[in-house]
Amino acid sequence: MMLVIPAIDLRNGKCVRLVEGKIENETVYSDDPAEMARKWEALGAQFLHLVDLDGAFAGKPQNDEAVRNIVRAVSIPTELGGGIRDMETVSYYLEMGVSRVILGTVAISNPKLVEDAVKWFGADQIVLGIDAKDGMVAIHGWDSTVTKTAVDLALEMKQMGAARVIYTDIRRDGTLKGPNIESTREIAVKTGLKIIASGGISGPEDIRAVKELEPVGVEAVITGKALYDGRLDLKEALCISEGQER
Repeated sequence: MMLVIPAIDLRNGKCVRLVEGKIENETVYSDDPAEMARKWEALGAQFLHLVDLDGAFAGKPQNDEAVRNIVRAVSIPTELGGGIRDMETVSYYLEMGVSRVILGTVAISNPKLVEDAVKWFGADQIVLGIDAKDGMVAIHGWDSTVTKTAVDLALEMKQMGAARVIYTDIRRDGTLKGPNIESTREIAVKTGLKIIASGGISGPEDIRAVKELEPVGVEAVITGKALYDGRLDLKEALCISEGQER
């Protein structure tokens, strides 16, 4: 069964959404991220995706209190990314109760950390976050790109023990333009890793499109803006993901 994972993006302790990762394109949806987390859990979410946006730009955690409040508020598992670039921070969040930690920029700047983290904590608790712009890997809060394709990075990290990738096309993120199905399929097929699709979900039809990738290894889809804007009903999305549409 494919998971539909609501996203809670944190900035200045609030629940926000950006368009294409740009701070100037910010919409604040809630001053109480923990309450938002409880809402998604009550509607049937089985997992939550958390991003410390301030941390992603600063290179170190910035929204610890909000993350802790969310973890305490819900009984479902959470994953967290944004500014996690050393073993101490990985350990800190896992001990806090976050179920799995997302490593992104550090896979480029310090790939051995990914290898060490997977060995120490296990592949189920360490997720590789690959954000791509025109197929090339974007780092530092999507502020810059490097000369490496998303597929190449995923294959390198697979050799280091990584088993799961969150793949985001940042030209689609927050735009409601639909996910990049072709690139998501490519990274799943060429790497054999478990893939979580992210970026651009606009409504039920996009959940159906991602669902069709389940046989090649796409196990979940993350959605944010479509849920917050009311374009996607979480209960309907869950029915689609479970193959229970009427």
